[in-house]
Amino acid sequence: MSPALADYTQKIIAGDLWSRPHLSARDRSIVTLAALIARAQTIGMPHYFNVALDNGVTPTELSEIITHLAFYSGWSSAFFAVEVLKGIYSARGIGPDQLPEEPVEHLPIDEESEALRAATVQENFGEVSQGLVDYTREVVFRDLWLRPGLTARDRSLITVSALVASGQQAQITYHLNRAMDNGLTQAQASEMLVQIAYYSGWPSAFSAMPVVKDVFADRRKRAGSAG
Repeated sequence: MSPALADYTQKIIAGDLWSRPHLSARDRSIVTLAALIARAQTIGMPHYFNVALDNGVTPTELSEIITHLAFYSGWSSAFFAVEVLKGIYSARGIGPDQLPEEPVEHLPIDEESEALRAATVQENFGEVSQGLVDYTREVVFRDLWLRPGLTARDRSLITVSALVASGQQAQITYHLNRAMDNGLTQAQASEMLVQIAYYSGWPSAFSAMPVVKDVFADRRKRAGSAG
């Protein structure tokens, strides 16, 4: 149907992209799935869910990725992914015993940092939508982000990938800074954009580039001032 597409897929996607340095195959799987789920691109999910499992992403982590992205990409996008993953778990013999039981024991929270974040959001948006501010505080940051099925670094990588893939530039600055505070390196963040370009399109990646550039510059400036 498309010989050129087949050629690019074989030579670049399979032959080069997935073996580039700075992102592990596991990380590339996480970024790719975040992009596919954010854009509800179910046609690619069966292959890349299986690739992720082969690359060391655990069933618990896959389930947590979908749950996390329900908040950042919408419930319907998450349920599209659930329908695909259900068949893969069945085919691989992955049952409930390999998934976390609810309720989970949450990770500890940095109360000082969270209090500052919550106060800033309250001041800026409390008069716009107090309900959204309350859910953001209590459900997103005092519950979702503290679930133990993913590391903070991986949650951040998933979040930023989904934001870039779905063109949500206004949210990238905060979450990319949070990702780098959680251990994502500049080289890894840069390579994430390369991966996103192939799975969400060049415009998605390039639209995020000015924001990412500013985050990198600001962090270098702050690091220089601190030194």
